[in-house]
Amino acid sequence: MLHPIRRALISVSDKSGLIDLAKVLAGFGVDLISTGGTRKALAEAGLPVRDISEVTDFPEMLDGRVKTLHPKIHGGLLARRDLPEHMATIAKHAIQPIDLVVCNLYPFEQTVAKPGVADEEVIENIDIGGPSMLRSAAKNFAAVAVITASDQYQAIIDELRANEGSLTLETRRMLARSVFERTSAYDAAIANYFGKSTVESELPARFSTTLVRKSGLRYGENPHQKAAFYVEPANRRSNVAGAEQLHGKELSYNNILDLDSALNLARELSEPAAIVVKHNNPCGAATASTLASAFAEAWDGDPLSAFGGIIAFNRPVDSATADALMFGERFVECVIAPDYDSVALDSLKKWKKNVRLLRTGPLTGGPQRLDYRRVDGGLLVQTRDVGADDLVKWEVKTKRAPTQAERNALWFTWLVCKHVKSNAIVLANGTHIVGVGAGQMSRVVSVEIAVKKAGDRSKGSVLASDAFFPFPDNVELAAAAGVTAIVQPGGSVKDADSIAACDKHGIAMMFTGVRHFRH
Repeated sequence: MLHPIRRALISVSDKSGLIDLAKVLAGFGVDLISTGGTRKALAEAGLPVRDISEVTDFPEMLDGRVKTLHPKIHGGLLARRDLPEHMATIAKHAIQPIDLVVCNLYPFEQTVAKPGVADEEVIENIDIGGPSMLRSAAKNFAAVAVITASDQYQAIIDELRANEGSLTLETRRMLARSVFERTSAYDAAIANYFGKSTVESELPARFSTTLVRKSGLRYGENPHQKAAFYVEPANRRSNVAGAEQLHGKELSYNNILDLDSALNLARELSEPAAIVVKHNNPCGAATASTLASAFAEAWDGDPLSAFGGIIAFNRPVDSATADALMFGERFVECVIAPDYDSVALDSLKKWKKNVRLLRTGPLTGGPQRLDYRRVDGGLLVQTRDVGADDLVKWEVKTKRAPTQAERNALWFTWLVCKHVKSNAIVLANGTHIVGVGAGQMSRVVSVEIAVKKAGDRSKGSVLASDAFFPFPDNVELAAAAGVTAIVQPGGSVKDADSIAACDKHGIAMMFTGVRHFRH
């Protein structure tokens, strides 16, 4: 059912694209009503527009806090056109029906995201009249259309032109749905802001979050599964959600998961670092004096597994690193880095048309504080596993203390180990990984896999275990492989047995007191 637009109320904070829409409305003879800065922008564009105070016969007041909260506005929005008593009532009070509302809200989410923003500025960006007006219009979508974002303008313009100034019921219903999605997200952002100042700050009694679809995906983990990528609005962090894709075919569901894992490990390392991830586990990781050297060592950690992997860097990719990437017959799905120099980017684009190249910008601020995991019927929320490690608090438990070189290697190996699926065992020579055992039900099997991956490179290596050794058989396997130092959380009833096994083989062992399970 078509409904003609005769009167429109326009009040927006984001004025991009507005004049084009308003000109089309004016061209159909629509009576334009507006507020404050929006009215000024329309008037300066030469459009006939009435100030809201002409309609309400009441001035804007309290620095603009009160302007649309008036019966002559909400009566014009909420009156049902199919009920004679409604129409008689508004006529009695000289209220004119309003057929279209164009309103995007004060930029609350963007304001909260600003570094060091003052509480007063945040509070002033809580929109009151806007959400009220949007909800009134959306409730009466049978007769009223409501536009909440500038990216909706062109479709509305096209439909108005196709229908001689009218909009269909289907469109009005779709627009109403957008209203309630927007206002619910807006209210959730406000609630979360206030929640941060309470005792329950991070884990409140009620938890709300709103995500916006960034892109559809070809499919999920498997071709028969549908999928899309949703991101947090006003994201200001350097992460996969905000990364810019510079080249290559579209990202897949599995690409995004692996990119997130690779980047979060890369950003933990202070020296130039390269990470190779396959099936959500690092199969290669290294730091070095140059990024190109770090990549070469990371790839050599497990070249077989690295084939078709995801690469993350914690420094901008230079031409030497690009050359190392392109050397030989490497197959790489995605590369993510803070940036690429122009020569490196041009070379990588020419290298393979399908390789995805993503740019995050400087890796500042760390990952989001909260980590979510969906379960059927609920959501698990926890603080992210960051900031718990302190090398100063590590305790030497064996007769032999690790050398300084071993301590450095243990620290690197420990940081990598926390990003490997449990049960996790990681072997490293210096600051490059040589063997990883991941996701096994038995820890000793993870040790066996890591040792097998490392081969002869296990001789002189160090080992990290994400949780305690339940039995000394883990130490025996490590000793047979040539491991010289071990780091683990400790806490097993059989810790003494593992320590004794280390002393028997001259292995240094340190306890961190911190566990890093990753399921």
